[in-house]
Amino acid sequence: MRTLTLVTLFSLAAANAATLDAVTEQAWDQYVESATARMQHRLAPGNSFLWVDESPERLARVRAGEIVVSPVGPQTPKKVPSGLIHDWIGAVFIPQASIQNVLEVVRDYGQYKDMYEPNVAESKPIVLGDIGTGEAKDRFSMVLINKSLSLRMAFDADYESCYTRVDDRRMFSTTATTRIQEIDDYGSPEQHLLPVGTGHGIIWRMFGITRYLERDGGVYVEFEALALSRDIPGAIRWFVEPLVRRISRSSLSTSLTKTERAVHNQTELAHR
Repeated sequence: MRTLTLVTLFSLAAANAATLDAVTEQAWDQYVESATARMQHRLAPGNSFLWVDESPERLARVRAGEIVVSPVGPQTPKKVPSGLIHDWIGAVFIPQASIQNVLEVVRDYGQYKDMYEPNVAESKPIVLGDIGTGEAKDRFSMVLINKSLSLRMAFDADYESCYTRVDDRRMFSTTATTRIQEIDDYGSPEQHLLPVGTGHGIIWRMFGITRYLERDGGVYVEFEALALSRDIPGAIRWFVEPLVRRISRSSLSTSLTKTERAVHNQTELAHR
């Protein structure tokens, strides 16, 4: 969802069909493992649970209402064999809200098509876990599109989100695509699903880590969004990569803005 705007640029670089290589997938799996390990490291005593708490200046900006977005690491996108890994993190503070308020919004998968339009055409829950147990697994699906594309292309994807409650004030979740297939000729009578791991290679895989901390009269929400795509040809990489970075930043910021708005609208409605 947050990386779908990359489609516009990658349509220039990935005009021909591609296949996801096993070595590319292995590099992705290793990178996701490292991201998950970094999340676990944040849970250790004495470590910062939030990314924003690592910088007083960053915390002050977010606390003042700014949405702060940054690449993770010095190299984004990160080159892997026959692919690129895009890794960005963003943070927002939602005042006068509780973690429960935020969870009610982010777990309302059926409303994603409205919350995150126009990039989400369809969305529905498949299985919802019991978050009252401290850990829960949800499964849901979405159809992702980009209406600015001249190509009729979309993506049909299944996701699994795992929610873990750390304590009364902290939670985190991980979300991974369990299936993602390109829809060719989307919106036409000839539209059809391509086999998994084939297509233009604009989005091969997605993974996300979200942290929630209730503090300062509201909730801090941080989202780290990872995506795997095919590589950009070297001849145009100098031109495309800066634009990819700019669009990745804008896409994540927009997603956090829409989440904040949805939580605000729900809490306002509840207090009427």
